[in-house]
Amino acid sequence: MSPVPAEALPTSSPRRGRAVIDLAALRANVRALRARVGGAQLMAVVKSDAYGHGAIPCARAAREAGATWLGTATPEEALALRAAGDTGRMLCWLWTPGGPWREAIEADIDVSVSGMWALDEVVAAARAAGRPARVQLKADTGLGRNGCQPDDWPELTAAARAAELAGTIAVTGVWSHFACADEPGHPSIAAQLTAYREALATAERAGLRPEVRHIANSPAALTLPETHFDLVRTGIAVYGVSPAPEIGQPSDFGLRPVMTLRANLALVKRAPGGHGVSYGHHYVTPGETTLALVPLGYADGVPRHASGTGPVLVGGKWRTVAGRVAMDQFVVDLGGDSAAVGDEAVLFGPGDGGEPTAEDWARAAGTIAYEIVTRIGKRVSRVYVDEDHGVHGTDDRGAAARPVDDGEERRG
Repeated sequence: MSPVPAEALPTSSPRRGRAVIDLAALRANVRALRARVGGAQLMAVVKSDAYGHGAIPCARAAREAGATWLGTATPEEALALRAAGDTGRMLCWLWTPGGPWREAIEADIDVSVSGMWALDEVVAAARAAGRPARVQLKADTGLGRNGCQPDDWPELTAAARAAELAGTIAVTGVWSHFACADEPGHPSIAAQLTAYREALATAERAGLRPEVRHIANSPAALTLPETHFDLVRTGIAVYGVSPAPEIGQPSDFGLRPVMTLRANLALVKRAPGGHGVSYGHHYVTPGETTLALVPLGYADGVPRHASGTGPVLVGGKWRTVAGRVAMDQFVVDLGGDSAAVGDEAVLFGPGDGGEPTAEDWARAAGTIAYEIVTRIGKRVSRVYVDEDHGVHGTDDRGAAARPVDDGEERRG
């Protein structure tokens, strides 16, 4: 028997759970960020499926709002965007030995290089492709993650310049990444900025004249104008989530959360007092009550760490996850209130409808809002709404949308 193609398999019903993605809000966020960073170009980072929002629709919306660059972590992410028709400038930065360098070069993707091994592989791939590679050199200025160490930086920049003179590469950028930009005043910020300027000076002495210099991520773009240089890389801020909630909420920066996570109740039932709820009976009903079942669980990205603490809006009131979050479902205790099967539960959204936000879930789970939105799984349908255009955008594959039952939203 021939295997069934993955695209032919049924997808989950949006009635079970859906992440509603507001593309109009995303475009407004990009415009607000562009206004904040002045003359610097703006990169919309769409790695990890656009932080769980859907890379292709979000990339298109960001381009429409003026993002001149897209950023991805893996080459597979970048190549998928090219296959979907994106032709603009794009940087991909997380490479491993043997990575698809030639395919990226042929697709006009700027590739990041942090060490001699990567430069050697890029040069070989460029020769095989018969065209120069666009390369951006990354300096480790203090994050201690990817990037070339200061002691090795002179060798890398000199070798890159030699390859440039040989016609195998064009060095289009020199960049780095902050460790603590979400903590204004942290001493590492000034130290990294100094180290970055020194790295730029070394590259210049080697004869490199990069097109773009960039170190600012979302928090630096919002709070550190001296770090903007030629380009800022905005990730979580594009999706309307504050990268530094201690400093300001999204509205303080002119941003609006793009994702709203909703589900419809799968069961509502009365239960007596003393009734254990979910695995381990970590919650026991204090008295006769109504329990409602939400058909989303940790397999869908609802954090198990929010068991007993995660907030949910049901019937116009905040409820709390009762007991453990299971793989596919969790329970809320409605107390003396009533509900019906099919009623809506809102886990998080912008917050202006009284619902919790991703930041509320982050606090409940002891994590950051980045993780809350990014972890929402593929079983959850993405539904794209677009008030600017009056219709939904496009789904993950760039195909036309199909209406859902309520006629108000469009499903991806």
